[in-house]
Amino acid sequence: MVDNLLNAHAPLRIGTRRSNLAVVQAEGIRDSLQKIAPDRSYQIETLHTLGDRDQSTALYNFGDKSLWTTELEEKLTSGQLDVIVHCLKDMPTKLPDSCELAAIPQRDDPRDALIVKAGLPYTSLQTLPERRRRGYVPQLRFANLRGNVETRLAKVDDPASEYTCMVMSAAWLERIGLQSRISQYLGSKDGGIFHAVGQGALGLEIRRGDAHMQELLNRLADTKSTLACLAERSLMRTLEGGCSVPIGVETEWVQPDQLRISAIVVSLDGSKSVEDTLEARIATTCEAEVLAQNLAARLAQAGAGAILNDINANRPAKD
Repeated sequence: MVDNLLNAHAPLRIGTRRSNLAVVQAEGIRDSLQKIAPDRSYQIETLHTLGDRDQSTALYNFGDKSLWTTELEEKLTSGQLDVIVHCLKDMPTKLPDSCELAAIPQRDDPRDALIVKAGLPYTSLQTLPERRRRGYVPQLRFANLRGNVETRLAKVDDPASEYTCMVMSAAWLERIGLQSRISQYLGSKDGGIFHAVGQGALGLEIRRGDAHMQELLNRLADTKSTLACLAERSLMRTLEGGCSVPIGVETEWVQPDQLRISAIVVSLDGSKSVEDTLEARIATTCEAEVLAQNLAARLAQAGAGAILNDINANRPAKD
């Protein structure tokens, strides 16, 4: 039915960033679309975004700039693209009025992963030498690291670099076949940390009101992943944070209809933090968002708002 509504002669244009990971993700969505709409042709168009071009500025210094989405959204709005494939964690919680989040496919592993410099014997945060550990995991010393997956790996593995290890999305490594570099998964149950909002999931963005694309992409959506991710995004939106501020989250379906959401807000120096958990029966987007809003209110009352206000107040000015 959907296939007949769409022009089978015009290629469906899929936009994404130009990194290897982004292209692999877009190819996966293309392949899924080909299975449900085989009469269409598809083309992937890539673009270098602000976040790709500026790889020296720490993420939290960009404020609320849409580092990886704005240029692609401009092409989407102008009709040069039909859908954009994003890492959901990179999507702002407030999209342009001309665009909307159409679908969230089944989520991959949302946890972070520890990657140790090649040749070093350490296998976990707990086995790192004491002089390199501080803060949430005692005695860790942190440094900024930007770039795509391969660039970051090369920087860590460089014998002359300051890095002993790095933390990165496990799903990113798995999607490009580099899961062998994972030394430790870092979910809270693995002795690690909460992950970024939306991590491990993809977000498919379309022009607002594009009913044909919405109907097609609905067939790629995963209900459980969508409800959990929308709860996480509602939490961050309510706290007025962004993908560049230290809000960690973890969602889990503890019963078929019972969603548990945990979150932590941490100051940049790690000296202050607020953490809490809520759960409820969830069947709709509205229920998922209300659960997250209730958790955000509890976090804010416990001091999370003050932590985020301090971060934003002391953020360097940037054009």
